[in-house]
Amino acid sequence: MAESSTSTGWDCVNTIASVLTEIELPVMAGLIHVDTDVQRLREMSGLVTPMALRVAVTLGLPDRLRDEPATAAEIAPELEADPVALDLLLAHLTVLGVTERTAAGYRTTDFGALLGADAGNGLHGFLHQDSPAGRADLAFADLLHSVRTGEAAYEARYGQGFWADLAERPDLRGAFDRQMNRRMAAWIPQLVAAVDWSRFGTLVDVGGGNGRTLAAILQANPGMRGHLVDLAETVEGAAEMFRERGLDAEVTGGSFFDPLPAGDTYLLVDVLHNWDDERAHEILARCALGTRVLVVESLGESTEFDLVMLVHFGGRDRGLHDLERMAASHGLTLESVTQVSGRSLLEFTR
Repeated sequence: MAESSTSTGWDCVNTIASVLTEIELPVMAGLIHVDTDVQRLREMSGLVTPMALRVAVTLGLPDRLRDEPATAAEIAPELEADPVALDLLLAHLTVLGVTERTAAGYRTTDFGALLGADAGNGLHGFLHQDSPAGRADLAFADLLHSVRTGEAAYEARYGQGFWADLAERPDLRGAFDRQMNRRMAAWIPQLVAAVDWSRFGTLVDVGGGNGRTLAAILQANPGMRGHLVDLAETVEGAAEMFRERGLDAEVTGGSFFDPLPAGDTYLLVDVLHNWDDERAHEILARCALGTRVLVVESLGESTEFDLVMLVHFGGRDRGLHDLERMAASHGLTLESVTQVSGRSLLEFTR
């Protein structure tokens, strides 16, 4: 009995030694850096700091503490926050350099001021939990659902898809449109300069937002006609803008899943990546009635952005060959690819 126990004990020792050797040798060889690699993975996977920044922005702390320092106890009532919990949040924000301690309480640093509503860098709208982007990003808590099903996590979290949510909430719709307009403002001139638009007769801008892109193209090419298509609340005011600028353009308020107005060339800017393959095919089928379809998209260069499209919309950025095959099923042939500041303009012809 004792001999058997001793034998078993030595077997255990040998097994442990073998396992330790498998771990120790790569570490000694420099293949695994236990401390730095584990710490890096921990930092990459942690949710504390990202959520602390989002909550700080949502509560308006960067603006509230910008010019007038205050303690957590002083501002908790106006923010409808628990003073002890708020102090814990502010303490972490101080470690991050977003706030600093003064004799009068916490104060926003110059670094933290970048999170302010009027900072002009887009961070406030990106992080605020009641903004379209901030609200949508919270759906990443359900990324597992998207990976298992291929569907948007947004719907699993909120009970309906992103676009349906915007349709029911004018505040979200308006904020989303403003965000898109700001994002496009600097990019539109580059798009106008990248292509000889004068080759086209009537350009139908499908999902063209408030019409600023179409207006810029028509102003640079006076002989062209245009037609803007987007949801009624989004295109509101576009017809008046076209008239004021003396542009030959019509406006249709409606979905691009409905029949589209006639034109020889259809433009899709950042539209297809918002949809799964089935819906993307529906959009292309509507546009394929013209002689040309111009698709402006990023071609899958960002793995992070791919996951954003999946979680928010159930869509994804597609590669060049993916879009080429998709278009071919609608009788469209790729004629050219033009780079436009981080995106690609693909010209398809029938």
